[in-house]
Amino acid sequence: MKLSIKVLVFVLVTSLLASCQRDVYLFTSFREPANEGLRYLYSEDAYHWKEIPGVYLKPTLGSQKIMRDPSMLRDKNGWYHLVWTIAWKGDKGIGYARSKDLVHWEQEKIIPVMAHEPTTVNVWAPELFYDEDEDRFVIIWASTIPHRFPKDAEAEDNNQRMYYTTTKDFETFAPTKLFADPGFSIIDAVIVKKGKDDYVLVLKDNSRPNRNLKVAFADNPLGPFTNVSAPFSDYLTEGPSVVKVGNEWLIYFDSYGSKSYEAVATKDFKHFEKVNHKIGVPEGHKHGTIFKASKRDLKQLLKGKE
Repeated sequence: MKLSIKVLVFVLVTSLLASCQRDVYLFTSFREPANEGLRYLYSEDAYHWKEIPGVYLKPTLGSQKIMRDPSMLRDKNGWYHLVWTIAWKGDKGIGYARSKDLVHWEQEKIIPVMAHEPTTVNVWAPELFYDEDEDRFVIIWASTIPHRFPKDAEAEDNNQRMYYTTTKDFETFAPTKLFADPGFSIIDAVIVKKGKDDYVLVLKDNSRPNRNLKVAFADNPLGPFTNVSAPFSDYLTEGPSVVKVGNEWLIYFDSYGSKSYEAVATKDFKHFEKVNHKIGVPEGHKHGTIFKASKRDLKQLLKGKE
């Protein structure tokens, strides 16, 4: 009898500790005109989001000192890595910083990813992906190099293609290479690992008159991504953020045409179901990325920065 009570107590304590240590979902965010800095949303279920008050990293880098499109992930050692857009045009790099607790940041710097291309117009929406097979980080972003690629009706200074670099330590970086040229202007791309040797690229077709979201497929995180789909979102949508919940993926995106935040659900990236009625996103949220954080770090965020 005494043994059974001890076992029961052990199970209850273990369950309580596991519950306390369980990760939660965080969503990086910013507000227009993007001069305030890094904000967060949080969620227990990835459907219903609440805002965490405050700004947790002010933009100080680049000629325009803005922070757009913040992309974050947590590595296997518990470090949170952040990259972001530092300027609309002119600058040839992206912002980077890292943190152990999502509050205090270090190694803030510009990674000059397009410095080798003097006519580069912009460096937009960098996105982080961890390639576990190679134990490296992949950073992708959109840039325009005028007269480099065929275009549709968009202006020459808005004919985007995706580029990438890789790093193991955010100190040294592989030479920048072309990541995706699907034959049209492309921005806001996100790499998703669907299964072993099975990758999806969720992207914005930025060509005129499309400006909507599509997917493409590859057997390697660096591509080539092919078989570009028909659009799964409406006209004037951008900024996809992807998270797996149970046996399906949610794709959040900014519907700037209708001035709303929307989402679709999919199990195979071929069939998409609108789930706007199932989600709740605070007004004013602008697209970032969804990642896992510890409950301890969330608790600290909710207490404030002091």
